[in-house]
Amino acid sequence: MKNLHFKDFFWNSDLTSTGGYDAIIQYLNDGKRTCKEVEDFMKARASIEEKYAKELLGLSKKVCGHNEMNTLKRSLDVFKLHTEYVGLSHQQLAQNMREEIKKLEEFREKQKETRKKIEQQMDALHKQKSLQFKKTMDSKKIYEQKCRDKEEADQNVNRNTNTNNTKQMEKLNSKAQQAKQNAEEADRTYQQNVAMLGKIRDEWLKEHVKACDIFEKHSVERINFLRNTVWTHLNQLSLQCVTSDALYEEVRKSLEQCDIQEDTEHFVNLRRTGDKPPAAVVYENFYNDQRTAMEATPSRLAPLGNRRGPLPNPAQESKEDAVYSTVQDAGYTLIQY
Repeated sequence: MKNLHFKDFFWNSDLTSTGGYDAIIQYLNDGKRTCKEVEDFMKARASIEEKYAKELLGLSKKVCGHNEMNTLKRSLDVFKLHTEYVGLSHQQLAQNMREEIKKLEEFREKQKETRKKIEQQMDALHKQKSLQFKKTMDSKKIYEQKCRDKEEADQNVNRNTNTNNTKQMEKLNSKAQQAKQNAEEADRTYQQNVAMLGKIRDEWLKEHVKACDIFEKHSVERINFLRNTVWTHLNQLSLQCVTSDALYEEVRKSLEQCDIQEDTEHFVNLRRTGDKPPAAVVYENFYNDQRTAMEATPSRLAPLGNRRGPLPNPAQESKEDAVYSTVQDAGYTLIQY
């Protein structure tokens, strides 16, 4: 299939019409607007990433599992650390987006400057062509009117050929001669204007073709640049997903090392307080306790008949060497109950 090009399909039958050129300019303006819209879209996305990164970095500084211990604490520390890494990666993503946005801005401005020069040149040619066309059409009207005046003057001379009024004939011939000169002068002016219009037309045709080629090139570059920009943007987002998943995988690996039994034993060994529970509290009846106390009291008193042993015999003291300060009764006491 033959490729279609701007220079082949944006002409008009009317020499002064700029419809084809205007259609191209409108298309380019729409393309420029698309560039600005994509640029604004990416700026908004970069702002979202920057805000998200800021929130993640702030979140990573918050307390999470401060009082936890052992393997779960290590996992939670890795969780917080990698949340910070994810935030930093989103921050870098926003920076990369800003760089792509800057390239798009530079591309748009470059095309704008190039277009401006060409449009100014074409606008001048269109104005010149339009003015020369009007001048040519005006000279054509004058030329046609002068030709009609000449014909009328010639007819007047022919109608009065047989008149005897010499003075009138001279006057008619003079008018006819003047009309002829005027017609010839108008003819030369008209031809000059047509020739000038032809030169302007040829220059305009050449410049129109050049402008169409440049504008088509701009359009191709714009479509290609936008396509590549969006493609790069999506690659950045995909890479961010891969980066985030890799960081999350590190957290998952840390969680795999979290040993529930080990953490339980670690806590027991670190904070243990004893391995025996307290004894059960038994019921004690108040009245039973009083009766038991009363029954137990006489058994502690020494019997009255047994408080002292037999009276020692003085006659035998020397023989037996008795000691009067010693009480032989083991139940003897001075304490009165």
